[in-house]
Amino acid sequence: MGAHARIVNIEYELPAHSLDNETLAREFPEWDVEKIFSKTGIGERRIIDKDETASDLAYRACEKLFLNGDIQRSEVDALIYCTQSPDYVLPATACILQHRLQLPTHCAAFDFNQGCSGYIYGLGIAKGLIESGQCRNVLLVTAETYSRYIHPQDKSVRTLFGDAAAVTLLSATEGGPFLERFRYGSDGSGAENLQPAEYQDDGGSVRTDAHLYMNGPAIFEFSMTRVPQLFASLFDDELGVADVDLFVFHQANHFMLDALRRRLKLPVEKFVSAFQHCGNTVSCTIPIALKESLNRGTLKPGDRVAAVGFGVGYSWGACVIRW
Repeated sequence: MGAHARIVNIEYELPAHSLDNETLAREFPEWDVEKIFSKTGIGERRIIDKDETASDLAYRACEKLFLNGDIQRSEVDALIYCTQSPDYVLPATACILQHRLQLPTHCAAFDFNQGCSGYIYGLGIAKGLIESGQCRNVLLVTAETYSRYIHPQDKSVRTLFGDAAAVTLLSATEGGPFLERFRYGSDGSGAENLQPAEYQDDGGSVRTDAHLYMNGPAIFEFSMTRVPQLFASLFDDELGVADVDLFVFHQANHFMLDALRRRLKLPVEKFVSAFQHCGNTVSCTIPIALKESLNRGTLKPGDRVAAVGFGVGYSWGACVIRW
């Protein structure tokens, strides 16, 4: 019986600069602090400085991991870097990060471009590398700086997104399986909701093809239709919803998450919320939520977690994690 991939530890890094609701309310007087929080559930977002990149955040997150002593740099076999905010068009940011972290040159390093479902896809890739015997230790890094893509006058999107990086160490372990029931899907017809030409919408938000655009109603409809189907596909006669200890969904915003939780009839005490201090950090939301659950003591060894990612693309993915 071969070894199974298991999550050993997670660390994450947020920028120092905070964009809180008070600041946004001063910039957009028609929106008060209470309105912003009631719509999003977000109190602040962290935004990188002009001279920072996503890989700077990723580097600091990885250094935290190495300081924990969970692994030596020489033991890392692969660095998987999930981002839609690469430092350059080429080379792969993973290669730059490999060198900066002083990882061995036998370490595989590559990027993949995926958004809010990216963490699930990354776990699946890491599981494949480990359980096929190609690697024993894999760093899965997610890093996003969507603030670079948001027009300063686009208040509807600025209230949602924050910058962050997270790193997950996965290692070959006896026992298990610890990562299972992977489900994936995509529908490129949703791409048209991402980057239209420049215009000013009815709410006064400026959109351009150089800046992030999100068709909120279309994304919400997609999420409320596709995510329940995805979630249901995780379960059968051998595993029921009641067997899951925690539900960790992509931390989009309060309105969407609460609607999904109610639609799926999930208990609020098992449904993780961990975006109030950092906003929607795209592919980083699930690892941040897992780490926050560990810090809070609500995620314990032996627990079973249903992780669900969905969003830009359209793309979606889910899996069950045994802690």
